[in-house]
Amino acid sequence: MNSLINKYNIPGPRYTSYPTVPYWENESFTSEKWQSTVIRAFNESNAEEGISIYIHLPFCENLCTFCACHKRITKQHSVETPYLESVLKEWNLYLELFRQQPTTNNQQPTLKELHLGGGTPTFFSPENLRILLEGIFATVEIAENPEFSFEGHPNNTTKEHLQTLYDLGFRRCSFGVQDYDLKVQKAINRIQPFENVKNVTEWAREIGYKSVSHDLVFGLPHQSWEAMEFTIRKTMELKPDRLAFYSYAHVPWIKGVGQRGFDENDLPSGEEKRKLYENGKKLLEDLGYIEVGMDHFSLESDDLYQSLIHKKLHRNFMGYTSSNTQLMVGLGMSAISDSWYGFAQNEKTVEEYQKRVEEGKIPVFRGHILNEEDLIIRRHILNIMCQLETTFTDKNTFAELPEALEKLKEMQEDGLVELSENFVKITEKGRVFTRNVAMAFDLRMMRKMPETRLFSMTV
Repeated sequence: MNSLINKYNIPGPRYTSYPTVPYWENESFTSEKWQSTVIRAFNESNAEEGISIYIHLPFCENLCTFCACHKRITKQHSVETPYLESVLKEWNLYLELFRQQPTTNNQQPTLKELHLGGGTPTFFSPENLRILLEGIFATVEIAENPEFSFEGHPNNTTKEHLQTLYDLGFRRCSFGVQDYDLKVQKAINRIQPFENVKNVTEWAREIGYKSVSHDLVFGLPHQSWEAMEFTIRKTMELKPDRLAFYSYAHVPWIKGVGQRGFDENDLPSGEEKRKLYENGKKLLEDLGYIEVGMDHFSLESDDLYQSLIHKKLHRNFMGYTSSNTQLMVGLGMSAISDSWYGFAQNEKTVEEYQKRVEEGKIPVFRGHILNEEDLIIRRHILNIMCQLETTFTDKNTFAELPEALEKLKEMQEDGLVELSENFVKITEKGRVFTRNVAMAFDLRMMRKMPETRLFSMTV
């Protein structure tokens, strides 16, 4: 296995989209083109499928030095109200776009999935979150069995936060744990006692949340297997319904990520990092968790596992989800939207985002409109990431993707995939190399290999 790790441990995307952001054709992208794909996706979405909304809430009181998310560090909570007013104004710009279509008959959108991400969503007061969400809910129909979820920081999520969001229809919550070892916590500037995680987890269950998720990260500075095992066993005392067991993405070259709280020599080696994953995965499986897609584990009772079994698992910019909507509208600074036919990202600073919204413009600044080849490859990569397999139809054979076939044959020789004339399936041995298998289909990357480092390592 070590020889395979050395061979395949290369920089690669996490494939929450295809094409990946560095390969978007921003030069030919326009807001008008983006809006036309939104209209198409909205008109093709039926009431049963509905749409998704992702709301990016970027503020954090402290900088975690492992974080590569777009955020704004501040302790001034006076920023809450003006920011949320901008989000609601942006949503109204999309509503105006929907209402212009004769096929809608002024019918309200059906909201199937909603996620609050960050930053730190629980930076915002419960009352302000209620005002934001009620402002959106007043303009939509709520689908049957909606999927509403949010990310909370255990240090500032209150019982009032949990109750307010539950009363508004939220049934899933996720808490970033990372690691319980104090030395690791100090290195990443994320001091977080177990008691805080215990409190929010138990409050969520008392209130009635059906799914509580914890995020754990392996490959952090000073992290040893002893520390990782301690973290997993402490986590088992709370038995979350889902677990994200992420590889730390070390991307210090990206401006503003703040990954300077430790020395490069403090990071585990590639072999040590793989040991953290392999041992952690085995321990999680021994404790009753099932690997669902890449980096995610759940109990059998959780919806995520049921979606895997029934081949309904989906992946988008929010990660793995049990809901599959064609249109996902991203609201807020740096949020990314997905119409299936196109992607668009909002302005990446609070000031520029708010300025564009005040001008009455949908605040996208870059994006990509997918061509026919993109759409074919996107479907295959999505199948690989969600089902660990994909099938080629007569219309779309390996003959159309010779570059992919060459790489997949090499992976077959290494025992990572099973390959037939029109079928690819990742083996158990190959699961840890899922990103690499997806990369075999990434024609845009193959045709223009990056000259500088763009992605974190795949292993």
